[in-house]
Amino acid sequence: MADDPGSLRVSGSLRIPDRELRWRFTRSGGPGGQHANTADTRAEVTFDVLASESLGPRQRARLLERLGPEVRVTAADERSQARNRDLARRRLAARLADALRVDAPRRATRPSAASVGRRLEAKRRQSAKKAERRRPRPDDR
Repeated sequence: MADDPGSLRVSGSLRIPDRELRWRFTRSGGPGGQHANTADTRAEVTFDVLASESLGPRQRARLLERLGPEVRVTAADERSQARNRDLARRRLAARLADALRVDAPRRATRPSAASVGRRLEAKRRQSAKKAERRRPRPDDR
């Protein structure tokens, strides 16, 4: 299934239209020589969680809780604005997908009898080792 060029695919159920993304391009530091001093290659993309029409109520609540009302991602790794723009889009999609992921609830379990036995035996060995290092008491001689 090909991605719609006018939207950012975050997950199977979420696509964010490009009109909801705000872009800003600035001068980038790092490699590039004179080119870096004249070209606006650093890409910064901002996504407004509160104003988004593409989010459902649960998705919006989860993103607000985990990322806040606005998500900002920057990319200045490449010399090309187009490559930095693509990199910023991928980073934004990954950050949103990670925040939307629902973790499975932890099920409480009891330690097995064997693991309890191993723990107690290790404690006895450690106690005996330290007892051997102590100076004998006068009445034990």
